[in-house]
Amino acid sequence: MKTTIPRIPDHLITPEPVYRARRQLMGLGLASPLLALAGCAGAEDAGLPAPAATAAAGAGGTSPPAEELTRFEDATSYNNFYEFGTGKTDPARYAGTLEPAPWSVVVGGEAEVTGTFPLEDLLAITPVQDRTYRLRCVEGWSMVIPWQGLPLGKVLERFKPNSRAKFVAFTTLADPRQMPGLRYPSINWPYREGLRMDEAMHPLTLLATGMYGKPLPNQNGAPLRLVVPWKYGFKSIKSIIRIDFTQDMPPTSWNQLQPEEYGFYSNVNPDVDHPRWSQRTERRIAGTASKLFAERIPTLPFNGYGDQVASLYAGMDLRQWY
Repeated sequence: MKTTIPRIPDHLITPEPVYRARRQLMGLGLASPLLALAGCAGAEDAGLPAPAATAAAGAGGTSPPAEELTRFEDATSYNNFYEFGTGKTDPARYAGTLEPAPWSVVVGGEAEVTGTFPLEDLLAITPVQDRTYRLRCVEGWSMVIPWQGLPLGKVLERFKPNSRAKFVAFTTLADPRQMPGLRYPSINWPYREGLRMDEAMHPLTLLATGMYGKPLPNQNGAPLRLVVPWKYGFKSIKSIIRIDFTQDMPPTSWNQLQPEEYGFYSNVNPDVDHPRWSQRTERRIAGTASKLFAERIPTLPFNGYGDQVASLYAGMDLRQWY
């Protein structure tokens, strides 16, 4: 029997301001998170699939229970950004040296429109939208975060990729003056990631510019990062300075470093363990849960977005393409 697992509908997520008053508001129906900018379009306006009930909803077809939002202070103080150090708290401690403005992005490769584009020009391509997604780290912890950003597919369309464009490659800033972690060869800098073209164009894929109704903090990838909610978090590259359309599968940093542990696709899959740990459960950091002792919950195939994205991988051996 197929289990239908939706993305988290915005109306089921406790907004940050409401969360702070949760004791007084417990049990109330809560509205969707605030939008980052005036005039932002909501996720459902982007033509995304309407939320469906999970199997756990029962025969009555009622909505699934709300998943608590991760606190802003946790999402911005416990994360990976090796350009500022390999510890979970290093990005928050050292990312103040990043200069997110002015910023530009180079677009190249198999497209009609290429060149260097100021961030302001990219942001003018399509309205900013509000998306609340689960974030699952390959290390076995997870969060629920409200993002603001542009549907990546809408942005890429403006550059008119040609028929030879099969993949999209992304590159992170690599400036030792701004990023002290680059002094250490933990990764072959700059950090690189990539998606197959259909993954990049999927309506769930977000080019994020903010979170919790605020501009992206430096430690979370300011001013521009990727969010691909059905993949492990390291696929959501931060502080992007280059986008290239390519014929061939592009090299990606973790895959180059440890190919037996980090595949190009790296879709969330509880049935495929990391060589050094199980992926069947995750430590959900949300609400008042301690970062060290948060409750472990079952990991969902494709991080719970299977209804929307599983068809992208029809016929593929997902164990082989971990």
